Amino acid sequence: MASNGIRDRVAVVGMGCTPFGEHWSRSADDLLIDAVQECFTSTPALGKDDVDAYWLGTLGSGQSGMALSRPLSLDHRPVTRVENYCATGSEAFRNACYAVASGAYDRVMAVGVEKLKDSGFSGLLRADPPSDGTAPELSLTAPAAFSLLDPAYCAKYGVDPAAMREAMTHVAWKNHANGARNPKAQFRTAVSKEKIEAAPLVAGRLGVFDCSGVSDGAACALIVRAEDAADYTDTPMYVKGLALAAGPARGAVDPAYDYTTFPEAVRSAADAYQQAGITDPRHEIALAEVHDCFTPTEVVLMEDLGFSERGQAWKDVLDGAFELGGRLPVNPDGGLKSFGHPVGASGLRMLYECWLQFRGEAGERQLPDPRTALTHNLGGRPGGCVSFVSVVGRDLSRS
Repeated sequence: MASNGIRDRVAVVGMGCTPFGEHWSRSADDLLIDAVQECFTSTPALGKDDVDAYWLGTLGSGQSGMALSRPLSLDHRPVTRVENYCATGSEAFRNACYAVASGAYDRVMAVGVEKLKDSGFSGLLRADPPSDGTAPELSLTAPAAFSLLDPAYCAKYGVDPAAMREAMTHVAWKNHANGARNPKAQFRTAVSKEKIEAAPLVAGRLGVFDCSGVSDGAACALIVRAEDAADYTDTPMYVKGLALAAGPARGAVDPAYDYTTFPEAVRSAADAYQQAGITDPRHEIALAEVHDCFTPTEVVLMEDLGFSERGQAWKDVLDGAFELGGRLPVNPDGGLKSFGHPVGASGLRMLYECWLQFRGEAGERQLPDPRTALTHNLGGRPGGCVSFVSVVGRDLSRS
């Protein structure tokens, strides 16, 4: 699977992101307005009337594009609402980028927003909805489904369960340590490994600290043609590759699926790498924002994205390869685990961290001179999900 690619055809020239957390006194309208205002502040040459079209990614806010056009008081601009599980924000960004690359529009905005805390959704109890009759029923909560990655990985690669538990703990410890350096993160406190391992269990060996948070928040990106980017900012972020893969309907009931990989992540990564000209991701990518909805997910994704050899990611995790000072920092902003996970905003939040890092504006977590970054966002469950991968960079290709 490969697409024609979008390398260096569009650029991000402005971004905004609210703090993620429990915003009981803020509505979805308030949050998206805050994110959009920050975005325009980062690009003073543009205002909302200069944007030709908008894409809104949200799981639960509104039924149409009017959920964005109304609070922003847009003057009859086209607004497209999209939803694609937890990859909703990434889907808004993908569609907006291709609209500019196609020549349909000159300037567009992708916005993601979610208000989960007021919905009553705990993040733990919701099971898969009944199928439409085209696929076998399988009702599992998200923690229960993702908890199966841990024993399956140990069995396939002969990893001592105690060592895998240590690696999962290290992921949570790392991401909380990173989030403690991030003023916009939902959880801004470092957590000891002893506390992580002593936390109450949720499903399988997943404890409370192995699971991402339930959050409110919004994020957005302003996208233009690459050749126009210098008109709006001195530090654009160029899109090198965008890829989305959707899993087959047979999903987790397929007897061939072994819970040690996300095939959709493998496919979308390969497509994005081909578009971007990446042949050695573990050395060509300077930082990665990945979908750490649960700690074993991040371990498995290190292999699916080509950052570790098969069966070796747990060792790389424990060796510190993915820490801020490691060979490939993963989730320097704290990830879903610490920054939080307002579904429609998460994919754009990942890109926001790349934007800050490229501009040297990431504060205490700033990396030395990063030039190429990856974001990975998935939605669904092991055995049947959607997976998005982007590759972005600071520089235009010389070719």
